[in-house]
Amino acid sequence: MNLKIQYNCLNVDWNCVPKILKKVGMSYLEGEAHKKAFENSHTVVFAFDDDKLIGFGRAISDGVYQAAIYDIAVLPEYQGKKVGATIIQSILKCIPQCNFILYASPGKEIFYEKLNFRKMKTGMALFRDGEKMQMKGFTE
Repeated sequence: MNLKIQYNCLNVDWNCVPKILKKVGMSYLEGEAHKKAFENSHTVVFAFDDDKLIGFGRAISDGVYQAAIYDIAVLPEYQGKKVGATIIQSILKCIPQCNFILYASPGKEIFYEKLNFRKMKTGMALFRDGEKMQMKGFTE
């Protein structure tokens, strides 16, 4: 694997983003919606194996002291090879002064715990489809 990290949205095939999200079991929209979300984010990270998009992530932030990490996804065949950890560490490095929050897909909490994230006791969420998110295991 020839891992390359990119910190901008240039030359990203936005049709690949929902395909990767679908493969890893995350929610997804059409490519243009993801393009807008990434372009409006404070920090973006794309991981490539040569020219093949294999993973990504983003953070929304005030750039001063708070940030939220979203859309961390790595193609299944590249998982377990430190690609996800590299994406997270790259985001953290861009805004090191910030506190970070995220919500992990159920069952992926251990991955984030290995990167020093801790479960919150007071985290709250208001989802558009609360019943669906409860059924998926995101809320009580």
